[in-house]
Amino acid sequence: MATDGDTALTKKGGSDMGELISTLEEIQAKYSYLPEEVLREVARKTGRSLVDIYGVATFYRAFSLEPRGKHLISVCLGTACHVRGGAAIAQEIQQQLGIKAGETTEDKEFTLETVNCLGACALGPVIVVDGHYFPGVKTSMVSDIIERARTGLDKIEIETDQRVFPLEVSCARCNHSLMDPRHVIDGHPPVRVTVSFGTKHGWLMLSSLYGSQEVSSEYEIPPDTIVHMFCPHCHAELIGGARCGECDAPMVPMIVRGGGVVQICSRRGCKGHMLDLGGVTLD
Repeated sequence: MATDGDTALTKKGGSDMGELISTLEEIQAKYSYLPEEVLREVARKTGRSLVDIYGVATFYRAFSLEPRGKHLISVCLGTACHVRGGAAIAQEIQQQLGIKAGETTEDKEFTLETVNCLGACALGPVIVVDGHYFPGVKTSMVSDIIERARTGLDKIEIETDQRVFPLEVSCARCNHSLMDPRHVIDGHPPVRVTVSFGTKHGWLMLSSLYGSQEVSSEYEIPPDTIVHMFCPHCHAELIGGARCGECDAPMVPMIVRGGGVVQICSRRGCKGHMLDLGGVTLD
């Protein structure tokens, strides 16, 4: 249960909407949902009305007011996915887990939700499990996907894993493209940023394949080092309010071409990453 001491992170919340969203992101990362008593504490420390805070919390799909299971399964029921069998996929998952959409299994392993769009209409029917996208899902694939979620989804096979797909990203500050067409990683132009750690300052190129951990850098970055990433065009630091769910390091946000935000962990070696194609704007 959250206490007054647990909510020290809410002190930074201010009048700016971006700060409020960042605060809610940190609370969500800490508890896996937004406890009522913590939201009341946010209201008290920021001077915002509880109605306004709940308005933000319910507007963005990434936030939850109810405790979630260890694994979150999101099934798209938008038009493109629906006509390709999205409803049948949702029904199959409900039968196998013994829950309905919006519910969590008794063992707190899985939470199931249905959404109107996941921003990947051409890949439908699509489901997302713990941030991993599964395109072209059939009912016969559901059992395997659930089992893979239980055992872990981190192992990636670049050549064959359909969860791995390229993204084009830009700076969250100046909106300039961060893609570097002069180089190739994993068969695609990489994302190029400027990084600093310790006394070092140089370039870093990241694979643009969502799910890949391949990088190339000017200087060797020791494991577990938290790096600061900057836009090579406007030189602003790429930093948001979210913390990594794996290691609690700051997440680095980048804007996805076509709408949405991808965030990667700033700690070298950590595989924490998130993709939100709901079009949330980061300040």
